[in-house]
Amino acid sequence: MHHKTDQAAEDAFLVIAPSGRDAIVIGQLLGSAALEYRVDSDGEKLLDALVKGEAAGAIVTDEALARIGAARLREAIENQPPWSDFPFVLLSRRGEARQGSRSIEELVNVTILERPLHPASLISAARAALRGRLRQRIAATHLADLEQARAELRELADTLETKVSDRTRDLAAANDRLTAEIAERERAEARLLQAQKMEAIGQLTGGVAHDFNNLLTAVVGSLDLLLRRTDDETVSRPARNALQAAERGAQLTAQLLAFSRRQRLSPTPVQPNDIVSGMGDLLARSIGPHVRVETRLDPNLWQALADPTQLELMLLNLAINARDAMPGGGRLTIATRNIDTVPAQLASELNPAQYVAIAVTDTGSGMSPGVLARAFEPFFTTKEQGKGTGLGLAQLYGFAKQSGGTARIESSEGEGTTVTIYLPRTQQEGSAAQAAGLAPRAAERARILLVDDDDDVRLIAAALIEEIGYEVVAAESGEAALKAVDPANFSLVITDVAMPGMHGVELARQVRALAPTLPIVFASGYADLQTFGVDLSEETLLKKPYRLSELAALIADALAERKELSNVIEFRRPESA
Repeated sequence: MHHKTDQAAEDAFLVIAPSGRDAIVIGQLLGSAALEYRVDSDGEKLLDALVKGEAAGAIVTDEALARIGAARLREAIENQPPWSDFPFVLLSRRGEARQGSRSIEELVNVTILERPLHPASLISAARAALRGRLRQRIAATHLADLEQARAELRELADTLETKVSDRTRDLAAANDRLTAEIAERERAEARLLQAQKMEAIGQLTGGVAHDFNNLLTAVVGSLDLLLRRTDDETVSRPARNALQAAERGAQLTAQLLAFSRRQRLSPTPVQPNDIVSGMGDLLARSIGPHVRVETRLDPNLWQALADPTQLELMLLNLAINARDAMPGGGRLTIATRNIDTVPAQLASELNPAQYVAIAVTDTGSGMSPGVLARAFEPFFTTKEQGKGTGLGLAQLYGFAKQSGGTARIESSEGEGTTVTIYLPRTQQEGSAAQAAGLAPRAAERARILLVDDDDDVRLIAAALIEEIGYEVVAAESGEAALKAVDPANFSLVITDVAMPGMHGVELARQVRALAPTLPIVFASGYADLQTFGVDLSEETLLKKPYRLSELAALIADALAERKELSNVIEFRRPESA
């Protein structure tokens, strides 16, 4: 009998033929065709092979089906693997009832052969079943590969989804950062452009104020001379009116110089809380009873470095502006606080340092964005014609910048306005300032060298000096003055500062090299000479436009100081001999 028991289970047919020698004969026929088989006497191997997907097929007789039982066979067939369609070759006797065969036909892939059968028919059916079984196994392999590929794809899809989600989140975060950086860059560029615009406007207004001060010097000086030389009321009355108008013009140029940061300040250590507290009565009188004033002062406030008089003036101007913004009444709040670190929005305007902030807040009508953008510009105002010059906030900005700080406005329409002044902190201790008035002294006979490149100013200044009682020699430039200067012939030099060619500071340097004891007074429409590398005391600076009395007092002081210095030198000379 051709029967290999060691052949793999899936390559062999199961032969279930329990009657007589049927199993032996069927096995011989299969063996003759080189087909592997295993005898299954009770059908248990068949049931197990169905569930496990083993065997090449089954050669089964009618009697065998009856012994296995239809229910058990049906259950095993239903539990086949998804790829399996187990092939049966059913051997049925000719002419007998085929109840069993009809039952299996309904369930499975079956080929029915009638007995007695020709051997070739059995072998052909077996080979056909084997080919079908092999195709099923190939399909099973493909299905397994496909399922593995699907699993890998699902895993890849899950991984890809996670990566896409992570990448999307990273891109969103990067986009948010980029958007924030772009917005911050735009804000920084806007602040830089605003600062550059304000600087350019400041330079322009400073130059205009300087030239205007020269004109006012000629006007004020001429009116002073006219008033001294006439007793005619019909002449003196319009002259006094003109002089008052000229003095108002001088105040206007002072505001321009404040905005352009070319005014003369006297910064000292100040306690802003004390200044605000000391202004209580003044503020109450200035803004009236319909506006309530509140203060929120930091009890641990640092000292600031600023000109106290100018700071009081700035706070008063802000209070008046707030009053005008609250015609129906409201609340004015003045608050102080320490700034330990410069805020990011002020980084382009302030050096890294500590500052003191003074904020003035009102509950008024507020500003539109267009008005807010131009609030610090000189001559820009929303008040009615004749109600303001538009220099108040410009002067405030100039004062804060010249003091080493800055000013900032926050406002929205209908929500009020907050103006904050930032001043540098100082560790110095403040000292009480003692005002020393300039008392006019009797004029002594002296010869004064006057230097000014402006013909009108030089002419009127020379006339004023002669009116006081001094002899004057006028020079139109620094070079001409150097040719004329002689310590033995002059008691004092009065020179303009901003002159073409040799400016006044350079002239003073060369004059002092020739005559160290010869006093020099600077006259300037800027009133701040740090641009020229010097910082002068009040005793050596004559601010244009000046009155005859101011000129007389300053000349007298300078001559007196020279006399005292000469006495000291004469007293010490014998000791050094």
